[in-house]
Amino acid sequence: MDILSAIIWNQSPDIFSVDIPVLGTLTIRWYGLLFASAFLVGQYIMFKIFKAENKPEADVEAMTLYMIVATLVGARLGHCLFYQPDYYLAHPLDIFKVWEGGLASHGATIGILLGIYLYSRSRPDQSYLWVLDRIVIVTALAGAFVRMGNLFNSEIIGLQTDVPWGFVFVKLNEDFARHPAQLYEAISCIFLFLFLLMLWNRTKGKTPEGRLFGVFCVVLFSLRFFYESLKENQVAFENGLPLNMGQILSIPMVLIGIWAIGKSFSKAKEV
Repeated sequence: MDILSAIIWNQSPDIFSVDIPVLGTLTIRWYGLLFASAFLVGQYIMFKIFKAENKPEADVEAMTLYMIVATLVGARLGHCLFYQPDYYLAHPLDIFKVWEGGLASHGATIGILLGIYLYSRSRPDQSYLWVLDRIVIVTALAGAFVRMGNLFNSEIIGLQTDVPWGFVFVKLNEDFARHPAQLYEAISCIFLFLFLLMLWNRTKGKTPEGRLFGVFCVVLFSLRFFYESLKENQVAFENGLPLNMGQILSIPMVLIGIWAIGKSFSKAKEV
């Protein structure tokens, strides 16, 4: 492929830096801004959803706190245990060095599932599946924010390609184009967000429990399974596996989604 026909990606991951006396240099990065924005926008949408269904809007703030903690802890532990277990089990204190990078979306998913379970236990009017059906709407949108952050970081890169929309990641000192896998996932997440929001808007409080959560899991992780085939493996041990870690972890999530959809239809028949 002629490199002149590719998209040259040379964006800095930093937005700006400020020198602070004594403390040193503070750098604001696109990834951090987008990550934080995902929670702020998600909270705003959840306020609207709770208001439309006559649920206490104050609960959204509590839910957001559960989500932030669950996402960060789950994503970090997921990266450490799924992708580099030997290193982090030998150096457990390094798990806390989040600033060095290393967050896994599958770990974030597990963390969110556990966090929402803890949240729903103290709210009898908001069952576990009811909350999951609403939270996956904003989670899909958050996925788009995070993947755009990955794009600015020139990380989670795709395989070499000759498609006309291939990206040349200048920051990686490369002179060939790759699939913009981050962009593929970001765009898919935006469409999934809009689809889930449309499904919820049709029935709101009458949405069969588990339906939206199931659709989210099946669509997102089926696409993730496919997109992983267009990406470079993140760690060396994946090279010897028939499927990479992202694909392996996606399979149970698709199965859980199928179960949730089936459960939602059986519940609907009972009513």
